[in-house]
Amino acid sequence: MAPLGYDDHTTGYERRRSRRSVLTGIAAVGALGAAGCSRVATASTANGGELLDRLRAQGVVRLGIAGEIPFGYIGKDGRLTGEAPELARAVFKRLGVDRVQPVPTEFGSLIPGLNSQQFDVVAAGMYVNPERCKQVIFADPDYQMLDSFIVRKGNPKGLHDYKDVVAKKARFATGTGYAEIQYAVEAGYKESDILIVPDQVAGLNAVEAGRVDVFAGTALTTREVVKKSAKAEATQPFKPLVDGTPHVDGGAFAFRPTETRLRDAFDVELHKMKKSGELLRILRPFGFTEAEMTDLTAKELCGG
Repeated sequence: MAPLGYDDHTTGYERRRSRRSVLTGIAAVGALGAAGCSRVATASTANGGELLDRLRAQGVVRLGIAGEIPFGYIGKDGRLTGEAPELARAVFKRLGVDRVQPVPTEFGSLIPGLNSQQFDVVAAGMYVNPERCKQVIFADPDYQMLDSFIVRKGNPKGLHDYKDVVAKKARFATGTGYAEIQYAVEAGYKESDILIVPDQVAGLNAVEAGRVDVFAGTALTTREVVKKSAKAEATQPFKPLVDGTPHVDGGAFAFRPTETRLRDAFDVELHKMKKSGELLRILRPFGFTEAEMTDLTAKELCGG
């Protein structure tokens, strides 16, 4: 999941509030997702839609994923995995749908692909924000996410948030299309001075090599990537400022606006799993902790 929004339905607000690696272009569909090139059958949109009934009859649901660890990706063994697909397996099994089928695409193609019926649901840890809520409907978030920095061991410059980065004139890096770009700019960092690297691994390498003082990413990705580093560490998670207000992002499954019945049924099972602790058990192998569990609602994040 969590990024600066540069997809083909982006607005200025989206650029401030979207999730990592929002890319543009033609959907890149892998071998396992080749069947996703064809559209799914059009379902009735009356009374909240009949997609849930159709999925139960077919026994399979098509998941739009973006190939991003840990949110949804094809593992080295060729198996679909990630926090969203594994959660989808559990929820849809409860709903009477036994199989999930991946349809890999670029992150920026997920919403267009969903609304053109190339797949049934977006399972990519997508951040919920008002601009996206105009195009799709979301389940309630299954996780929340704060920001964190990768710094040298001991955090010699004392960098704990974006204001520190600006005040101490730290050399700053973040990932391609990350929301952290705008968070740093809002704090007063000059965008042209930001070093853009492909991902958190490249960011770690830049910090270890001394090319930058700090790399910004999500708390989960920074925490995971520094585990084997002898030279770098992750700072404590913190809330970035959006329009001057501390902000917490939440990631969720997305559905076509007509499929309220499926979304509502999904939410019912999701909330049961939150209450029982099953949600955390499913997400924990992908680096999620109690800190990423949330009671945020889609309505809150949509601005409703």
